[in-house]
Amino acid sequence: MYKIILGCLSIVLILLIVVALFQLNQVNKTRQQVTAVRKEIRTIKKDIEKQEKEQKKAEILQKETKDAEQKEEADTDAKSEESEESVETQEEAQKEAKEPEAGEEQKNQETDANSQVPETGNGKKIAIDPGHQSYNVDMSAQEPMGPGSSEMKAKATTGTQGSFTGVPEYELNLNISKQLREELKNRGYEVMLTREDNDTAISNKERAELATQYGADIYVRIHANGSDDSSVNGAFTMIPSAQNPYVGALHDKSYALGEAVINAYCESCKIKNSGVQIFDNMTGINWSTVPVIILEMGFMSNESDDTNMENPDFQKLMVQGIANGIDAYFAAGN
Repeated sequence: MYKIILGCLSIVLILLIVVALFQLNQVNKTRQQVTAVRKEIRTIKKDIEKQEKEQKKAEILQKETKDAEQKEEADTDAKSEESEESVETQEEAQKEAKEPEAGEEQKNQETDANSQVPETGNGKKIAIDPGHQSYNVDMSAQEPMGPGSSEMKAKATTGTQGSFTGVPEYELNLNISKQLREELKNRGYEVMLTREDNDTAISNKERAELATQYGADIYVRIHANGSDDSSVNGAFTMIPSAQNPYVGALHDKSYALGEAVINAYCESCKIKNSGVQIFDNMTGINWSTVPVIILEMGFMSNESDDTNMENPDFQKLMVQGIANGIDAYFAAGN
């Protein structure tokens, strides 16, 4: 009897051991599957990170290529203009050499008239200031806010940055300023930029002084804006008040320039027009000696403004609008 009982217990024990081994085997398989899934997830994550890095590199390369093409186009245009001027000079010299001495007085009168205003120009000089500059330049040292002022401000700052495009303001300002220079030159203006790159150290006071040295008729400062409220959008111009202790005498003409530019700009871009606004604490304005404005082209903290201002087609509208405003200012007799 005991043998039978022992035999049955042995059989039960063996069955329990088999079941336990089976379950243990299933657990091991499950663990292996979990480990494989985790490994696959890590592989997928690495692939995604790699693709994101490659995409960022591609975007940077695309932007660098675009900047290089714009620079090459600008250099080509400049060389073309120099070549045309050289041809015109040679033709004029040949024409004068063929004229008889009897017409010398008339020839001199014509030469004097031509020397005052270039045949392809309108005699107006414009200084453009692409606002701010790169993080690589330390301009934290201070300078007077205006001639004789005891109040000091940082020589320059880096500005804001696109909340949606990631583009720094100083980069956008220079891009638009270079395009604006070419458009204005095509319209017969003489144009200078206060800076040609993002890494040259030049303060706001020094920029205004460059405009004076150039003999500019007007000084247009190109900026973009930012706000803690992402719903704020639109454009406006900034000018000194009539009570400004440094440049109050420039108020009337600065207002005329600011009004002409903001109206034409917003009409071209179909952007919100926030008008002409008074600011007396801007160093670059307070050191100017000619009618001066700051154009705040849009809010880089607003999705619509930010993405539009980085769109090449929209940039053409921006440039056309600014140039149309400058045309309107001078057409009004200013």
